[in-house]
Amino acid sequence: MCHLPKIEHENLLVGLENSDDAAVYKLDDHTAIIQTLDFFTPIVDDPYMFGQIAAANSLSDVYAMGGKPIVAMNIVCFPTCLSMDILGQILKGGADKVKEAGALLVGGHSVDDNEPKYGLSVTGIISPEKVMSNNLSKPGDVLILTKPLGVGILNTAIKAGILSDDFTKKAMYVMANLNNVAADAMEKIGANSCTDITGFGFLGHGVEMSKASEVSFVIQSNKLPILEGVIENAKMGLIPAGAYANEKYVGKDIEFESTVSTYIKDILYDPQTSGGLLISVDKEKVNDFVNYYNENLTTEFAVVGEVIEKQEKFIYVK
Repeated sequence: MCHLPKIEHENLLVGLENSDDAAVYKLDDHTAIIQTLDFFTPIVDDPYMFGQIAAANSLSDVYAMGGKPIVAMNIVCFPTCLSMDILGQILKGGADKVKEAGALLVGGHSVDDNEPKYGLSVTGIISPEKVMSNNLSKPGDVLILTKPLGVGILNTAIKAGILSDDFTKKAMYVMANLNNVAADAMEKIGANSCTDITGFGFLGHGVEMSKASEVSFVIQSNKLPILEGVIENAKMGLIPAGAYANEKYVGKDIEFESTVSTYIKDILYDPQTSGGLLISVDKEKVNDFVNYYNENLTTEFAVVGEVIEKQEKFIYVK
């Protein structure tokens, strides 16, 4: 990525510079478009749920920028040796999720591939004055996470065939849940900065956000929302390889208190699929967010930390 040319344009409000969730291009004084793309291989056996989860994950980038998705296009890789009924269920899952988001699915592109892959290219809209980027957290802000952590660990347990049906259903529900309600609060109440938590894990995306904002985050590990079954499986060592890759990449930017357990560290590095939003808000607005989410959000959320002046490390976990 470092070899790519740096793109600068007076109408490009958000580009590659801060590893943000999507690009934002200003059309006029009243409207900007948000553009994003994401796809991945199946993480659950149910093709319909896979389509829902992949679509929710792609739509999340628009919500993380504070915008509203308006149109989406399918990105499909599929082997011809598999039944077209499976592909139909994947596409139906994606289409239903796009409809739930209030957007239009307007086509797409497919290629023959040895391994199925699915996702969306999504276009959203937002007022140029309301763009939510990952680089405006301020000292004194409070950090809110809008979905529980640990889906990567549970997906590893699913692949190993040892996760209960109940925990599997709860994990799929969280992954397929749209971040639209979480984003609505930012528009109605006001926030300073946001990112969504996906494959780079809570700490990976947290480092990107704190680094871009030139601040440090203090995370209270005992406040983290964690999915049922995650801690038990983490203690058994069912940690996806991506968690260790995340630790290798950003571990130098993080300091843990000695009381933080190994399994909590693993959960914080765990790569999430269609995770929640990490939102940085003024302290005086926190109660408004909590009240709004208590009334409207169907996933577990929590106030997980605070923003402080830049220190030696970008994230401190207590």
